Amino acid sequence: MTDATTRRRVLITGATGGIGTHLARTLGERYALRLHGRSAEDAPDGESLVLAELDVYEQVLALMDGVDTVVHLAGSAAPTSTWEQVLAANIIGLRNVLEASREAGVRRVVLASSNHAMGMYDRDGQWPVYPHQLPRGDSLYGVSKIFGETLGRFYHDEHHLDVICLRIGWFSEDPLEAEEDILRAMWLSPADCTEVVRCAIEAEVAFGLYYAISDNPDRRWSLSNTQLELGYKPRDSWTSLPGAAEHVVEGGAPVREDWPHGA
Repeated sequence: MTDATTRRRVLITGATGGIGTHLARTLGERYALRLHGRSAEDAPDGESLVLAELDVYEQVLALMDGVDTVVHLAGSAAPTSTWEQVLAANIIGLRNVLEASREAGVRRVVLASSNHAMGMYDRDGQWPVYPHQLPRGDSLYGVSKIFGETLGRFYHDEHHLDVICLRIGWFSEDPLEAEEDILRAMWLSPADCTEVVRCAIEAEVAFGLYYAISDNPDRRWSLSNTQLELGYKPRDSWTSLPGAAEHVVEGGAPVREDWPHGA
């Protein structure tokens, strides 16, 4: 537990990626951050990294000393990832993070899941999508995220580890660069990304699956439990940006048959 004079120690794995680098900048005033990466040369400006290969358990356990919360972002992030890539990074690596968190007495793990855990609903245009529908991965990457959510539930049920799974949408500085309606609809702005992760760290709920998307009027994925249980209040919408123009399609614009490949 923390008090008014003690900041939570938060480990961010994968702190050299797009979201990790952003959170390293924006969460530092609130939390005492420990940033993980695989190469010291990739450290965010002005920061240092603790190095570890996540498929080596002893190295992962060494990251956990004094940590209150792990924000687990590291892994293979492309929908085109091969089985070998997701096995090492998203399955073995995730298991090591959860087990090391349990062994070290970490309070909470915030897992970066993905919209791709439910991506077949999107491919088939079967909207709206709710967090507790049957998972339907659209790729081996999506399947690996389903595995992570399920393993996180086991660690919560069996070991009483808090696990908050965020099904992150499309994180981008500029949603207008996307040509596909579905990407804009699932946009997560940088500011809203910081806010939803902060909520996931602080909320009283001990386990759950939550979509992490901005306040886009054309979104097809429910934020109700994210707002009610985590206290998340998205502020940004792609339609409010200069030059944005929403073209309303009844039922949602269709998604191409090879989604998510090439997205």
